[in-house]
Amino acid sequence: MPTERGSSEYKVYNDQEPERESLLPSSSGPQQERYASHSCYSKPRFGVNHLLTAFVAGTLACFLAQYAICGSSCFSYREGTPETAPTDVQALASPWAGSTERHNFPPANPTNAFPSLFPTSVGYAGKTPTGAEAAIVATAPSYPLHTASPQLVAPPPGAPKGKLPKEPFDLFKKWGNLSPWYSVPRTAFGVDSGPETPPTCRVTGLHLLHRHGARYPTAYASYGGPANFSSRLHAVADKWTASGELEFMNEWTYKLGEEILTPFGRQQLFDLGISTRLKYGFLLKNFTESNTIPVFRTESQDRMLASAMNFAIGFFGYPFEGQYQQSITIEAHGFNNTLAPYKTCPNANDPLKADRGRAKVAQWAGVYLAGAVGRLRPLIKGYELQVEDVYVLQQLCAYETVALGYSKFCELFTEEEWDGFDYSLDLYFWYNSAFGFALGRPLGIGYVQELVARLTHTPIATHNSSTNGTLNDDPTTFPLGQSLYVDATHEVVVLQVLTALGLSTLAAEGTLPADHMPQNRTFRARELAPFATNVHFQLLSCTSLPGPQIRVIVNDGIVPLTGLAGCGAQKDGMCSVEAFVEAQRENIGKTDWEWACHGDWDVPEEWETTTGEPPARGAR
Repeated sequence: MPTERGSSEYKVYNDQEPERESLLPSSSGPQQERYASHSCYSKPRFGVNHLLTAFVAGTLACFLAQYAICGSSCFSYREGTPETAPTDVQALASPWAGSTERHNFPPANPTNAFPSLFPTSVGYAGKTPTGAEAAIVATAPSYPLHTASPQLVAPPPGAPKGKLPKEPFDLFKKWGNLSPWYSVPRTAFGVDSGPETPPTCRVTGLHLLHRHGARYPTAYASYGGPANFSSRLHAVADKWTASGELEFMNEWTYKLGEEILTPFGRQQLFDLGISTRLKYGFLLKNFTESNTIPVFRTESQDRMLASAMNFAIGFFGYPFEGQYQQSITIEAHGFNNTLAPYKTCPNANDPLKADRGRAKVAQWAGVYLAGAVGRLRPLIKGYELQVEDVYVLQQLCAYETVALGYSKFCELFTEEEWDGFDYSLDLYFWYNSAFGFALGRPLGIGYVQELVARLTHTPIATHNSSTNGTLNDDPTTFPLGQSLYVDATHEVVVLQVLTALGLSTLAAEGTLPADHMPQNRTFRARELAPFATNVHFQLLSCTSLPGPQIRVIVNDGIVPLTGLAGCGAQKDGMCSVEAFVEAQRENIGKTDWEWACHGDWDVPEEWETTTGEPPARGAR
């Protein structure tokens, strides 16, 4: 199950590990002294001719021995065999189906690299006057919606399997959090209004919270996991063969990397940066007038930093130096970080408290994939496909498409089975990140504290959650009074923030069942937390309403704020900033981080939450 929460997701590599150290000669100590005192280390015993003869003889002997073992196939290239030196154990796999293919670009030490001969700038740029900033949200007659991913290829006509769907079928919108972001339908969350500026109003500020772009699978998978499946196949690679619709797997190799952005993921954030500049570029005028530049935030994970950099190139253009400052917070244990709050919450790493979603997904997969298992299992001889294996085939469709552009696995399933896969991810994130997660509110509350500080231009009063006092109390690293903020994080944190904000309209259906799929539900991972999901906290000034106003816009869909005290129904989903802030202060006040993250509590059997809170203090 793809997720980004918890310490077990990330592999830690220690360059001082014992196995490595035991292979390195010591620079001092008894061993060195022994070598120094032995006569063979004080004077060479063999001449150059002796050494050359020994080298040639050893090479020839090695060649003959290898040829005797495996024949000429040892020295020929086959599909799936890395052309460069393997970088991990899995890369040593033989070139049969199920092995891992790595291209290892760029080479570590290219022979034709001469940076001094290829500078990034030689001057002579010509005229460079700037023009007026774009302001689509204020000036255009319509709003540019994000409706497609033209770089990715869907299955051909006739797929998904079976009869053609009665309505247009978009497979890219059936992958939950693995879907590329798109503009949700106008009334997706219950407000019949668009993200363009409402009549009588003007936009005065934007707080943008977005997820990173499309990535390779993470190292940790709660349920399923493409790399796990590839390893299982490889372990018995000489025993199984596939036929029929799975025949392509006989030549298939595992080509996915791990955790970093895919090329498509890079483009997503570049495009998001361009889109944001076109819509809200006019806000930069405020920085020019105050003689300041914006401060954007991300955190230290490779895909997070790469996403922020691609966004910046799209938003500011190249080069972006001097146009803004990038705050990079650390995602690691021991560092408070609202963009990775689980790192300072021990209970978030306890599977009994924080991984209820796995059982729910496993239960639902057994229901909706029953037909697919019966259909596909006979097509592999020598390996018995389990429900979880078939679930991985759907994961591979999504991951290979956003990484490689197309996946043959996408052709294997019916439209109903893709609907089931999409719902499985709703289940997972409901119970492991959002309103049905006992730590949903506590993990998201730190960002809410920061949002209130920014909206009120007042420093955070008390650091009692995941906020970082060192950074948040410094107006240089956490400035107040900006009209534009951009923060990059993970989808789990986006969901936790939405939960902590108390946006109960997104949880209107209550708990999600694992034995059937509700048709009319407001909580959908593909609409709330896809790759490059973006949440706009849009600030407005309206002649028809008193005081500054705020709207919450998720992937171009307006989220009603009627669940917040003081925020009544409004046709464009607006609420006064004053009422919104008071409601969030109430949310902050009733969130017990210490109990949630450090308390000794259990999740009782059949216990549920729809507000993202743990069992009450003292409950066991």
